[in-house]
Amino acid sequence: MTKQRPPNQWQPGQTGNPNGRPPGQSQITRLRASLAADVPDILAGLVLAAKGGDVQAARLILERVLPPVKAIEQAVRLELPDGDTLTAKARAVLSAAASGDIPPGQAAQLIAALGSLAKLTEVDDLAARITTLEAKHGNT
Repeated sequence: MTKQRPPNQWQPGQTGNPNGRPPGQSQITRLRASLAADVPDILAGLVLAAKGGDVQAARLILERVLPPVKAIEQAVRLELPDGDTLTAKARAVLSAAASGDIPPGQAAQLIAALGSLAKLTEVDDLAARITTLEAKHGNT
């Protein structure tokens, strides 16, 4: 059975705007193509300007050529309260970040890990409760 199209829907290959942009290159694509031959000269001029002390030119080159330097994170030993709730452990992580013992990025990752652990613990608890209820009511 073929699907019927509503009477006001466009048919395949039809356009809703016959006077719209003609198929082919966009203005941006044409502009890029027209500048392609000048790019080496533009880059050479930019490099000369940067070497001559133009800070903006140097910044532009360096931002495009060198990747940003990321801080190297090192493992830090952090004692979390044993047997306490996950909330208490998260508070300990926040306290360590606030006192400068661990970087904020690591604290955020640890708290996200604690949140994932909370979800996993919840699933385990629910599974155990369901198993207990099924055993109690004879449903296996």
